[in-house]
Amino acid sequence: MSFAHSFSHDITVLPVSGLRQQALFIKLPRLLYDGLPGYVPPLDMQEQHLLSPRKSQFFHHGFGCYFLAWRGRKAVGRISAHIDALALKQEGPRTGFFGALDTLDPECVPPLIAAAEHWLKCRAIERIRGPWSLNSNGESGVMIEGQNEIPMINTPWHPVFLGQAIENAGYTKAMDLLSYCMETGPAAEQANALPSDIKQRMGNITLRGLRLDHIDEDAEILRDIYNDAWEGTWGNIPLTKGEVQSMLKAMKPVLRAEQYVLAEVNGEPAAVAFVVPNMFDVSGDLGGAPTPLGWLTLANRLLHHEFYSARVILLGVRKKYLATALRALLPACIIDELMQRGHVLPYHTIELGWILETHEGLRNLIERITPKPYKRHRLYEKVL
Repeated sequence: MSFAHSFSHDITVLPVSGLRQQALFIKLPRLLYDGLPGYVPPLDMQEQHLLSPRKSQFFHHGFGCYFLAWRGRKAVGRISAHIDALALKQEGPRTGFFGALDTLDPECVPPLIAAAEHWLKCRAIERIRGPWSLNSNGESGVMIEGQNEIPMINTPWHPVFLGQAIENAGYTKAMDLLSYCMETGPAAEQANALPSDIKQRMGNITLRGLRLDHIDEDAEILRDIYNDAWEGTWGNIPLTKGEVQSMLKAMKPVLRAEQYVLAEVNGEPAAVAFVVPNMFDVSGDLGGAPTPLGWLTLANRLLHHEFYSARVILLGVRKKYLATALRALLPACIIDELMQRGHVLPYHTIELGWILETHEGLRNLIERITPKPYKRHRLYEKVL
């Protein structure tokens, strides 16, 4: 069975073969985009954690194939095709995914996508969605707006033409994911503070941080609430225990109790948020593969927690509260708590994303604080 594709006399798409090509696949975006306005390369180490079959938790419940586009002996683009067993359990057409789509050449997009489609068709997939690297719990979408905003952890960067190139290949928009930038500090805290007695009027609501001596237990609470909150939501694939444990293990050098906010109602876990510091703050000027001196610099910055921005990567409210007055209050309490924690955490800005464009309730709550999204990522789909 051949997976070689060529739409142009000088572009050929082939499956990744061997560790050397796998390493090239992982670092290719920084080789392609280096020097472009707004692009800051992530650490190769982070990308390996996301994409390497030996390190990514995705491959415990999914499988896939990576492709490189070549012009002669030069790699000029990449794409992944992958199938998640957890997604196949969901109702609807058998859905597979593409992701890790990166190129500077619009001519590369059709043969790259064709290779992903062919690989999925051969495995009886009926619909393709993406880009996801490698599912909805990883990097999501093509950047449509925000190329010149601050780079943020787990947020993909793409040149502005890429979304249109995907549409030209026969894909339609499936969903936009919105990101909002929330300023912290005394002024923002005062402007958006909740009435002091509102928690008491709505019930016995308490808030706490991560128990560093009970990390595994709090990680399971986080996973349980998040999966319950987003079950059945468009595109969602449940978090596995391994994914949460792997995430916390990777964050261990920078993990602080204040990055976790758990809201309990009458002593029962009801809503949760998890904030991660933005690695670009400490690694952005070191390149994707730092020198030995660069690694020492990075270690010193991590030791002193020299971050100034962060991202809320997980936020959820148990479904049992969605038909109650606590539906809006619980996330509002969490956001209020995050602002107050600005006194002990060094973050000047916190990104809230990704928010489904159709999630009007959460959007209304966030837009009370910050009226417009500052980044937009788009997901596409096509029936095969």
